[in-house]
Amino acid sequence: MSLDPENTLVMETTKGRVVIKLRPDLAPAHVERLKTLARQGFYDGIVFHRVIDGFMAQVGCPHGTGTGGSDLPDLKAEFNAEPHVRGICSMARSQNPNSANSQFFIVFDDARFLDKQYTVWGQVVEGMENVDNIKRGEPVRDPDSIVSMKVMADAA
Repeated sequence: MSLDPENTLVMETTKGRVVIKLRPDLAPAHVERLKTLARQGFYDGIVFHRVIDGFMAQVGCPHGTGTGGSDLPDLKAEFNAEPHVRGICSMARSQNPNSANSQFFIVFDDARFLDKQYTVWGQVVEGMENVDNIKRGEPVRDPDSIVSMKVMADAA
């Protein structure tokens, strides 16, 4: 599979490398936000604060608690029909559908009950076994983290 370096994220985690294919065709504003934050180094060092076995691993809160986001404004929802299945990357949000900011989650198993209620913006194409090894918990004790997250085009 050939990847577009401008639409691919390379995430080095404490469990290993994870490569995510971005889907600007599904969620252009969300993809742009993730690339902007990755280029700012926002995600570097941020912990996986909520990891539920058989469900998903959530990351992207600068406080490590699930209560925060970036300094950028929240995003308008870009809900789409892409199913929440293993390896899908989707934005976390509060009850307000237009509250996604920087937090996202990676789905471990089928979670189609989230379909059309959360914005799918990407898919893990390499390193899902590393996501599987992220420490579980709500909250996670001594959590795993993103060491660095870069747009592949910038990582050369």
